[in-house]
Amino acid sequence: MRALRVLIPAMALLAACSDPAAKSNAQIPPLAQPSRAAPGDALTMKSSFAPVVKRAAPAVVNISSKRLVRARPDPFWEMFGGGAPRDRIQGSLGSGVIVRADGVIVTNNHVVEGGQEITVALADRREYVARVLLADPRTDLAVLKIDVGNERLPVLAIDDSDEAQVGDLVLAIGDPFGVGQTVTNGIISALNRTADPNGDTSNAYIQTDAAINPGNSGGALVDMDGDLIGVNSFILSRSGSSSGVGFAVPAAIVKRVVETAAGGGQAVVRPWLGARTQTVTGEMARSMGLAVPQGALVADIWPNGPAAKAGLRQGDVIISVDGRPAVDAAAVSYAISSRRPGDQIKLGVRRGGGEQSLTLRAEPPPATPARDQQVVSGRNPFDGATVVNLSPAVADELGLDPFLGKGVMVINISRGFAMNAGLRPGDLIRKVNGRDIGTVRELIGVLGAGGAQWQVTIERNGQEVTANFRT
Repeated sequence: MRALRVLIPAMALLAACSDPAAKSNAQIPPLAQPSRAAPGDALTMKSSFAPVVKRAAPAVVNISSKRLVRARPDPFWEMFGGGAPRDRIQGSLGSGVIVRADGVIVTNNHVVEGGQEITVALADRREYVARVLLADPRTDLAVLKIDVGNERLPVLAIDDSDEAQVGDLVLAIGDPFGVGQTVTNGIISALNRTADPNGDTSNAYIQTDAAINPGNSGGALVDMDGDLIGVNSFILSRSGSSSGVGFAVPAAIVKRVVETAAGGGQAVVRPWLGARTQTVTGEMARSMGLAVPQGALVADIWPNGPAAKAGLRQGDVIISVDGRPAVDAAAVSYAISSRRPGDQIKLGVRRGGGEQSLTLRAEPPPATPARDQQVVSGRNPFDGATVVNLSPAVADELGLDPFLGKGVMVINISRGFAMNAGLRPGDLIRKVNGRDIGTVRELIGVLGAGGAQWQVTIERNGQEVTANFRT
């Protein structure tokens, strides 16, 4: 199967995922610095992208991943003693970018997720077995390492994607359909797009019309200096092939993930604003006397969070972050989450009839109460579900509203009754048999009382749903 996330209305087709056991704390040398010197003069660039391709293409690789999949037994054949599950090998094909000369590669997480055997083929066709240093499903990025000894591989420098502009020329380099390295050209069609396959509005993407097809996932989106400005991730398409609407993870996020791997980290820590915001609409802009409907209205503030410490108030409108216009709430969320904990961030704020500047210190969301993570078992509707106490950190990890409040959240379902009952990661357990559930301990206590009849109330996408089960 060739890996590319393709968004079809109401459905995302995903390809493959990574093995946590393969992660390593290997030390990684510093990143290469982007060059502002164009590889060819203006006249050459008018007639050919060859100088850019010559510089960038050697650092783009092909990635194939294999994982073992166990099929469910067939009840019909079980009657004849032939219903045992059969193992099969599932393959995934994608691309990657060498970002450090000692063999460190960045790609999409969905290209290698769950992979038990990951092979990297360089542009010169040499093949290496890769291991996963870090996998970050939230950004759909993974950092790999291949052992090349003392050899220094060609690399792509990671550029400052925050400087990119709509209309900039770009090239997409990857291995579509497994035909071999292919280059397509286009422009940056839009910035800060939030068309995330998982509905996570804190992720913002570069949109491009450069042709991206299955197999391009994890490949390079480069500017006319031959530097990396994004990692191609998914497309919007009705056919499954390029329709001119492709999306890349911005280089600013790529750099954060690679640097986390360099420090031996296995999880990317994202700062949060510590406030709930909403995009300023036309009606809001008129009522507040704003010239244009842009910015993020502060609707709620977390006590003692970064926003509160910075002096933000309910009713403030954030109009810029570090001097860059904040067009909507998603742009503010992305700008904050792409920073490092401890960074000082300048917020331009409209308050009343005037404007002022506030300084916010980037902090990760609090992880209180403690997770108390448990896998539920037994004859109950949650058998096979992994549950945790809800906190702003857990909500942020799942791309959910950190202001959801107290409760117990499902973060994974691997087997059992929970899978058949239709529970999903992100479901918030509110009540079981009429009793309010506030902690994992309370949930386990209620389930421990046993019984065959269960009434469960969960919150999903802001809506409460109550269902009855018999176990």
